[in-house]
Amino acid sequence: MRSSARKFASLAAAAALTLSLGACAANGTAAADGSPAADSADTGSWPRTLTDDAGNEVQIPAKPERIISTTVSTTGTLLALDAPVVGSSTAAISPQSDENGWFTQWADVAVERDVAPVYQLGNFNLEAVVAQDPDLIVVSTSGADSEMDNLEQLQSLAPTYVVNYGDKDWKSLAEELAEATGTEANAESIVSEFDQRAAEIKEKLAIPAGSTASIVSYNKGADSPVGKQSGPHSALIGAMGFEIIEPPAEFDTSAQKREDFAFTSYEGLSESATGDSVFLISANDKTAKSFAADPTLSNLPSVTSGNIFPLANSFRLDYYSSNDILDYFENEFPGLNAGK
Repeated sequence: MRSSARKFASLAAAAALTLSLGACAANGTAAADGSPAADSADTGSWPRTLTDDAGNEVQIPAKPERIISTTVSTTGTLLALDAPVVGSSTAAISPQSDENGWFTQWADVAVERDVAPVYQLGNFNLEAVVAQDPDLIVVSTSGADSEMDNLEQLQSLAPTYVVNYGDKDWKSLAEELAEATGTEANAESIVSEFDQRAAEIKEKLAIPAGSTASIVSYNKGADSPVGKQSGPHSALIGAMGFEIIEPPAEFDTSAQKREDFAFTSYEGLSESATGDSVFLISANDKTAKSFAADPTLSNLPSVTSGNIFPLANSFRLDYYSSNDILDYFENEFPGLNAGK
């Protein structure tokens, strides 16, 4: 047990916490899913002091061995880095997750590595975090899985690194997290492999210059997130050859400033999703038909041309879901309808 465990124990006693000691350890091996093999050697020097996305200086004394991710949206990126994630918050059980609350694009990796479901998002559980004896905790600045309200409690347990996954694509996030976890070599490997694959697919697609696109999570009759140019979805779809249309700020109902999506009012959707094509995230053919049949959207260029493309399992982009989208463009994308 590390010396920091005494700190955890005294904190637990002072708070009268009853701990469960069945902590699960990550096995440190790569899954047969395309993610990289572990880099067994420490990268760089330790300790290291980093400035996180909240502007905090975070001192990490040694290469982390027990990471807790309080932001399930970031857990997939940590897994792709083969970082030693021992526990994570979980999503609500839905078609986008398995029975543990792991997102389906990386659920099998989390299960194989014995990642412990610590608590479901919206139900912060300090006791469960303490029980995992972390030496690094990852927190997000915003989103439903943000624990910024509990940041001071988490900082009292272990070095706590805050990330903003909404203002960068998964590659930039991976490079940032790699510095905090000592997995820089793995980050370089997966980013290089992905970029090469994306470039090859873009060349095959040969999207005409000037083709515009909007990215929408469609909720008929309610607010619908529309992708901003600064968001990770725009970076990925843009890499395929599309120019992303920025949604007007006047229709954004977001309570917090976000760089990835404008949570657009239903009334403003027809003036926000004006790209020649629309990519519907976390959607299927039924969603696409509903979008096309919505009378308030009937004059959109994507509707009149039939260029509406559903992307399944794609709301939170990481290494795994981004590769799923590349699979779609490589194997299923029907091409653009022209001249309609």
